Parts: sequence; C-alpha cells; structure tokens
Amino acid sequence: MEDNYRVEIDNLNREIGKKNIKLKNISDQLEEENIKRKAIERSFKENQEILKKVLKADKVRKDFFANISHELRTPLNVIFTSTQLIDLNLKKLHIEDKNLCKYLAMNRQNCYRLLKLINNLIDITKIDSGYFDIKLKNTNIIKVVEDTVLSIAEYIKSKNIEILFDTDVEERYTSCDEEKISRVIMNLLSNAVKFTKPEGKIEVNIHDSENKVIISVKDTGIGIPLEMQKVIFERFAQAKESLAKECGGSGIGLSIVKALVEMHKGKVWVKSEEGKGSEFFIELPVILLEEKDVPKNHNLVDNKNNIINIEFSDIVG
Repeated sequence: MEDNYRVEIDNLNREIGKKNIKLKNISDQLEEENIKRKAIERSFKENQEILKKVLKADKVRKDFFANISHELRTPLNVIFTSTQLIDLNLKKLHIEDKNLCKYLAMNRQNCYRLLKLINNLIDITKIDSGYFDIKLKNTNIIKVVEDTVLSIAEYIKSKNIEILFDTDVEERYTSCDEEKISRVIMNLLSNAVKFTKPEGKIEVNIHDSENKVIISVKDTGIGIPLEMQKVIFERFAQAKESLAKECGGSGIGLSIVKALVEMHKGKVWVKSEEGKGSEFFIELPVILLEEKDVPKNHNLVDNKNNIINIEFSDIVG
C-alpha cells in the first residue's frame, strides 16, 4: 500500500514539475512580450516626437513659401509696372528702338515667368494646407475646353505647330470650376508646345459617355521615359534635367494639374513613348449641381490674355 502511495506521490510530483516548467515558460514569454511592448511604446513615443518635429518643420516650410511668395509679388509688380510705363512712354514719344523693344519684351516675359512660379508656389502651399477652393457651377465642359484651345491656337501656330480640336458632342454639362479646368488645359498645352518641335502636331480630343468625359492632349514631341511616367505628376518632378534647363519649368505644374483634377473627383494619367510623343488624359465625372447649390456671381478672376501670358511664359524661344 505504501509503495502505491509513493508511486502516486512521484507521479503527482512529476505532474507538478511539468506544470511548473509550463508556468516558467509562460512567465518567460510574458516577460519577453512585456519587454517587446515596452520597446514598442518607446519606439512609438520616439516616432511621435519625430512626427511632431517633421510636422513643425513642414509648417515652417509652408509658411516660408507662403511668405516669400507674397513678398516677391511686391517688387515684381514694381518691375512689371515700370516696364509697362516705359513701353507706353516710348509709344507716346514715337521712339522705335529695336534693341530697346527686344529688352522690354524679355523683361515682360520674365516678369510673367516669375509670376507663374510665385502663383504656383502659393497654390501648392494652399493645396497642402487645405485652403485651396474650387467654385463649382454647371458648365458646358466642351465649350470651356474649346474656348481655351481657340484662345491659344494662334500662339501655337506661330510656333509652326499644328493644333487640332475634336469632340464627340457639342454639349455636355457638368459641375466644374471653369477657370481651373481652363488652367489645366493650358498647362497641358504649354507642356505640349514646350516639348514639340516645329512642324509637329498637337491634338485635343473630347470623348463623351453617359457619366464621364475624357479629355486628351496628344503631341508629337520628345516623349517621356517609362520610368518617369510613374512620377511625372509628383511635386518638382522633371522628365530630364537637361530638358528642364533647355525648356524651362519648375516641375510643379503637373502636380497642380493632378490636384485640380482630383478636386473635381477626376483622375489624370499619361501614355508616352520616347521620340514619338505623349498623350495626357483627364477623366471627369458628369455631376450636376442642384439649383440651390450653384454659387452666384462666379466670374474668372483674371482676363484670358493675362492667363495665357503667364502660363506660356517659360517657353524658350
């Protein structure tokens, strides 16, 4: 009997030993998890501090761009006004000096060029800060695009580049900001002219379906390398550094195009082949506002000629 008790006690001790080992393993695992948790908490706090510093630095950067952009406008306005006054006085005095006229034209174009850069920097800052608004109204999108193309057709032809416009329909009403869509088309046409050689061709086409409109701007220019097509709409992206120097541009125009299109709940993309040209596509949904949602007294802020001068100011030659 005593032997049986001893066997049972031994078995019980073995079971207790096994349980103790399991408990020790569990305790070790818990300790290990606790160490990991504390490490994660430390990492999280460190990342929070880093994030705060990054956000603070980003705010400083945005404020800097906003302030410097506004500050640059004042001397630029003085230079531009002086240029216009000199030009006006030369005409009043009937003075014709080819060299002087050439230098005044160069001065004027570079004023527009600086204004374009300043406007883009201000807009980028507003977009990043969430303060950039679009004013939607029910508009014939076909007419907006056609009028924009027609307004710069003569300029494009003066570069010995053919410009064609075609559309599936004459009317398609949708809610959009007329000035912003016009600016998007001008930016794409400006790029097309910039990278298309004389005797080339630019085509603007509009394809219509029930719930969306697709606008395309196609050129016979130099094209975009495949690796750059993925980043072409990113901030400050340039297809090639040598081309940026040769043709001008800040590399922020297409990022603004993307932002403006997305504000209209649309999307933009590009198809291109080096040496054969590029085709940019804009897809906009057809959404009509109810009468009560349509804003009143919505007019273009700037006149069309001034917008054209600014948008095409960085085209060399």
